[in-house]
Amino acid sequence: MALPLTAIPTYRSLGKPASGGFISFIQAPVEANVWALEAEIAILGVPYGIPYEMGQSWTFDAPGYLREKSLRFRNAMGPFYSFDFGGPLLDGRAIRIVDCGDVPGDPMDLKGAVDRATEAVQTILSRGAVPIVFGGDDAVPIPVIRAYREFGPIVVVQIDQHLDFRDEVDGVREGYSSPMRRVSEMDWVEKIVQVGLRGTGSGRIDDVEDALATGNVLISEREVHEQGIAAVLERIPDDANYFITLDFDGLDPAISPAVSHPEPGGLTFVEAADLLSGLPQKGRVVGMDLVEFVPQHDLHGLGGHTAGRLILNLIHAMIRSGQFERE
Repeated sequence: MALPLTAIPTYRSLGKPASGGFISFIQAPVEANVWALEAEIAILGVPYGIPYEMGQSWTFDAPGYLREKSLRFRNAMGPFYSFDFGGPLLDGRAIRIVDCGDVPGDPMDLKGAVDRATEAVQTILSRGAVPIVFGGDDAVPIPVIRAYREFGPIVVVQIDQHLDFRDEVDGVREGYSSPMRRVSEMDWVEKIVQVGLRGTGSGRIDDVEDALATGNVLISEREVHEQGIAAVLERIPDDANYFITLDFDGLDPAISPAVSHPEPGGLTFVEAADLLSGLPQKGRVVGMDLVEFVPQHDLHGLGGHTAGRLILNLIHAMIRSGQFERE
């Protein structure tokens, strides 16, 4: 039975609907029935995770916003040259990128919404595609990575300001402060590498101790700046299947202002792009999610355009590495 994915205009920004109906990522073809998916890369929106309290998340309309801002790069699948990666996006290969729409949310059935997200990602994986998921808050990686149970083992590489290793907050164990704790409990996750930690990092002392005891590799923002991305890549296991989870507050607010609480510091665009582009050279990227994007806080579309360029840099690196020829 087909999942009830929605290829409909759900985005509302400051009370204004997106123009022209549903807008897909870089105007890629739309396939709302994931069971019929024929593609190498599939975009999927997951606007909702498990919240700490009832109410509308600041991030629920991020999938539509990121798609709309991606129109700046709508010529990317053509013959246009990009100085980011030294050539056209597809590198002359017949790579199919499609947009699968959004997993529908229901405020009266939050658990059902996250279960549908897991099922949608599982189906995309079963069709042989790499999912790139637009969240939603930082609770979204939990149902997304849960989908890899039969598609592991995987190494999770997180870019984030925060540790995200709380066991629970007010009795909620799958909220946005706990994704790395929950992911560490998944048997199919071999390793977690957390990059860009800074400030108070939302972690209590025992949370940090627990993360280290679990075997997580914790790399601070300062270590990234001082040692470089090459040193970061050396601390990530070789020849693995990598899932990337990008919390936008792990980036410098100079390029990523659209977060709930912008703070000084964070990875630069070049550092983030080099990290994403370096992973396909070490192994195989099997998925990515992007979370904690707050459209109402964006400035002149800068955060949305940063997201688009990072995704395209990753896609090109996957293509150039020969990943899809090996499958």
